[in-house]
Amino acid sequence: MSGWRRAFDDTIVLPDGRKLVTLRDAATYITELPQAEHDAPEWQAAIEALMLVIELGGPTMFARIGVMRALNRGQVRQFNPARKDPHWGKRKLKRDQ
Repeated sequence: MSGWRRAFDDTIVLPDGRKLVTLRDAATYITELPQAEHDAPEWQAAIEALMLVIELGGPTMFARIGVMRALNRGQVRQFNPARKDPHWGKRKLKRDQ
């Protein structure tokens, strides 16, 4: 498939539960956004990524990254130290046994 009917490698799940499967789904979603949100720099970058994928036949992952960044804008990732155990202290050296 080519053009707007190309599917994303991984579908994009929207906050309301809907899924964006094809490039056309993403374009339709973006055009239905309110004008103030549509004009945000993140959404403009997502539109540009979509157009580049369509016009140049690039990988759909670029468009997916653009849409995901726009959907998750304003969210700050925080480090969670409890998520992973530190690697030190688990191994013993042969000389210390």
